[in-house]
Amino acid sequence: MNKPALALAPFAHAPLLPLIACFLMLQPLSTDLYLASLPGLATTFDVAPSTVQLTLSLFVTGFGGAQLIVGPLSDRFGRRPVLMSGLALYVCASILCGLAPDIWLLIAARFLQALGCCSAVMLARAIVRDAYAPEDSPRVVAAASTWLSLAPLFGPVLGSYLQVGFGWRAAFGAHACFSALLLAVTALRLPETNLRKDPHATRLSGLLANYRLILGTREFWANALPGALSYGAIFTFISGASMVLIRVLDVPTERFGYCFAFGVSGYLGGTILCRRLLHVVGAARAFRVGSGVSLVSGLAFLAAAWAGIAHWSLVVIAMFLTMGAHGINFPLAQSGAVSPFPQQAGTAAGLMGALYMGVALIVGTIVGATYNGTLYPLACIAAALGIFIFSAVRLLAAPPARAPA
Repeated sequence: MNKPALALAPFAHAPLLPLIACFLMLQPLSTDLYLASLPGLATTFDVAPSTVQLTLSLFVTGFGGAQLIVGPLSDRFGRRPVLMSGLALYVCASILCGLAPDIWLLIAARFLQALGCCSAVMLARAIVRDAYAPEDSPRVVAAASTWLSLAPLFGPVLGSYLQVGFGWRAAFGAHACFSALLLAVTALRLPETNLRKDPHATRLSGLLANYRLILGTREFWANALPGALSYGAIFTFISGASMVLIRVLDVPTERFGYCFAFGVSGYLGGTILCRRLLHVVGAARAFRVGSGVSLVSGLAFLAAAWAGIAHWSLVVIAMFLTMGAHGINFPLAQSGAVSPFPQQAGTAAGLMGALYMGVALIVGTIVGATYNGTLYPLACIAAALGIFIFSAVRLLAAPPARAPA
């Protein structure tokens, strides 16, 4: 049996795992809850789909860039003050999103929302490194990811009903309520987990030294790059599924959430499988399994689209497999990229997160630019990313140790 991953003694009294899961949950809720509103936003504000896509792309830009700042700040001043400031910003930005009178203010407010969301998600990764032994980190992240999967599983369903019943502003009202509750619980129950603050973390010399240390380590790239590409694969569907399912395949808006939720349920299954694989074959082989699933799902989607299959079930099945692969890849990539750097955990998590968001920004931009009313662009992007993930895991893995002569 798998032994439970126990927090280190100074933090054993705190509800760390539920809080970590909720912090990670904020990102999928920030995107998935309003996906059903994307086609309606284009109509409401009388703008092109590519303009509406900026509400996702600018969110990704803000999220990625902020991690390079949030990480070093938390290494110097601690996780708790930076986290609470970010959550407060998220609450205010969500209210501004809900009140936006035009698409451009909505895009700007989404950028601010991303800055606050970034602190929660990125610092959750650093807290795992602070509060748990390195050998327990993959299991902690996998367990938190299992709970995290509830957000993309039920978020689109709730978002679809909010869109049909109350319009697009309701999704941002839900964001504000959830983040305000999370801020209150954090203030009351989360202790400071950074017990080794680095006073030089935000100085230019110290920052550059930490960047050189992390970016010069093969183990960081062997985990962070395939993890980022895997996130790009699921972002292909996050950014493109609503347009394809609703506009191309004529899925009713109120049913879109169920289609998306079924696809995302693959992520739940993937995290559960990841925990089993860690116990049976170890992290390295589990990563190879996850990257293999990424390759198969992308190529199968492209082959089916090339064969002329144009049905909503094809998109949902492809999403299910891609999400399942990410459920295996993500916990392994996250723990593997941050664990080697106990004193620079915030900076390492920030660099990894920036890489994730950089890939997602590129993918989201390509998805928006190539949309042509068919499945082909989405299938081609998914297949290309499957190939990249599979190759990265095998090319960047540490070479096997030589047997002694």
